[in-house]
Order: sequence, then structure tokens, then C-alpha cells
Amino acid sequence: MAMTTSLIPATGFKNAGVGCSFASGENYGMLVKSVSSQVRFPSRPTRAQPMMKNVNEGKGLFAPLVVITRNIIGKKRFNQLRGKAIALHSQVITEFCKSIGADSKQRQGLIRLAKKNGERLGFLA
Repeated sequence: MAMTTSLIPATGFKNAGVGCSFASGENYGMLVKSVSSQVRFPSRPTRAQPMMKNVNEGKGLFAPLVVITRNIIGKKRFNQLRGKAIALHSQVITEFCKSIGADSKQRQGLIRLAKKNGERLGFLA
């Protein structure tokens, strides 16, 4: 992971006057070189990139069935069928929300809940 750094200037030490040998300036140049080459702070915190992966992959009651089906019919065809099933399920949820008078925010909540349940049961393995 690459990290950008910035240097802290050591200019505040020239007239410190605390009885140090570098207070008069005799070793100031050497001090600045050694401090500026050794003290480094990150310019901003870095964060790990999020992974777009199902945390429950391979887990759940239906995961083995899903994996076997995917291996039999092929990944491309399986993803097409999965997409159609998800779209149909979303339509069913939408029709249900219309029939009970739920607003779009509640509909989105139900769709998110369906996705979480599908992950837990292994349908998205």
C-alpha cells in the first residue's frame, strides 16, 4: 500500500537558546538535514479498498445447490437466470407494496431485506 508523506520543517530550532550545542547555529545545518530526512508523517490517512464480495459465500442452506447448479449450466447462463429471478422477485415486492399502499422507501427496505435473506440462505453463493 503506497503512502504519501510530507516533511515537518525544523526551522524552529535555530534560536531555541536552551543551552544546546546547536542553539548558536554551529550544527544547525546538520540538524535540519538529519531531522528532515528522518521525520515523516502521512499527508492523509489511507483506507483499505472495500471488497465487493459476498461475506456469506459458500454458507447457507441452499449454497451447495446453487454452486452445483452454477457448475452444471455454466457461470454466464446461471448469472442470466439469477438476474431474471431477482428482477421477478423485485416486481413481486413492488406489486405487494402497491396493494398494501406502502411508499417507495418501505419498498426499498423490503428489497434490501430480501437481499440479506438471500445471502443468509445461500442463494447468492
